[in-house]
Amino acid sequence: MMGSSPWQGSNSLSSDSNKLKLDRAQFEWARSPNRARAGAQLELPPMPRSSPVARRSPRSSSKSAVRRVLPKEMSDLDRQIEQLKKCEPLKESEVKALCLKAMEILVEESNVQRVDAPVTICGDIHGQFYDMKELFKVGGDCPKTNYLFLGDFVDRGFYSVETFLLLLALKVRYPDRITLIRGNHESRQITQVYGFYDECLRKYGSVNVWRYCTDIFDYLSLSALIENRVFSVHGGLSPAITTLDQIRTIDRKQEVPHDGVMCDLLWSDPEDIVDGWGLSPRGAGFLFGGNVVTSFNHSNNIDYICRAHQLVMEGYKWMFNNQIVTVWSAPNYCYRCGNVAAILELDENLNKQFRVFEAAPHESRGVPSKKPAPDYFL
Repeated sequence: MMGSSPWQGSNSLSSDSNKLKLDRAQFEWARSPNRARAGAQLELPPMPRSSPVARRSPRSSSKSAVRRVLPKEMSDLDRQIEQLKKCEPLKESEVKALCLKAMEILVEESNVQRVDAPVTICGDIHGQFYDMKELFKVGGDCPKTNYLFLGDFVDRGFYSVETFLLLLALKVRYPDRITLIRGNHESRQITQVYGFYDECLRKYGSVNVWRYCTDIFDYLSLSALIENRVFSVHGGLSPAITTLDQIRTIDRKQEVPHDGVMCDLLWSDPEDIVDGWGLSPRGAGFLFGGNVVTSFNHSNNIDYICRAHQLVMEGYKWMFNNQIVTVWSAPNYCYRCGNVAAILELDENLNKQFRVFEAAPHESRGVPSKKPAPDYFL
């Protein structure tokens, strides 16, 4: 890691936090115990455990969010979305304004965000912008299709900036049509190692855009619950968690910790050969076996768990008698793995259909603005 912390400085969203019109009756002005940690510097109120807003359904919270977007702002958003679809980055000032608008919406979402069917579930993207365009060709454009993205929008690919900002702009423009939850790469420390930090510095000449985006990472939901029957999370389960209500009480507005429940949800993996819990070779989170999944699903009355986080050569993989499924949405991962990708479509009755797709044709890809990145280990 670097000797000095690049997120320490005045160019963060905290300088404009007074622009957010939050209901003080619903939020406490209290200093988080994690605020002093690296990156947790936003001067916005944390979500108290008993906050009714933190448990509001996306349908009600989204409507209030839509009312905050004025006609001129919608016009600006539409222009920015079209620009980002061409893989053209926004101005730094536009990124800052977009992140502030997104924060207003995300702060109202629960740690276990309710999502209505029909919905299409997507796994890791990792900055592979042109492959994400293939995903939208297969699944349909937002807002015609409802989407749930399971995190890891950035790092390793050439276009993390454009990838994340396009998804964030869609979230602001259509807050009830797209849900974004946090992955283990939505982290200040991880993005300094795996490419997003360097990409922001290269494309903007400063780390301000990286700061704005990593501030937003702290507000992303940790999981989603589709029709009270399908639990969706980036990584997996935690030995400290048995119920969804325990997840709802986490103070998520912080940098991803090195251990603990929040870390486990973003880092853990299912493993066939594990009975119960095991140590993870990743150095964070845990491995968990089929009996853990069976107990969790039964205790929370859910049908199965949908997660991402692990490369699957076939695009998706069921485990433990169809009690948990991994969905991977970055084809030819790192531009060399040769895997296909998949998305999971759920209709109104939660009937499942996987759509498998390949990487975008070479001729449809843009040329990276630099020589290829070093081979980050997988």
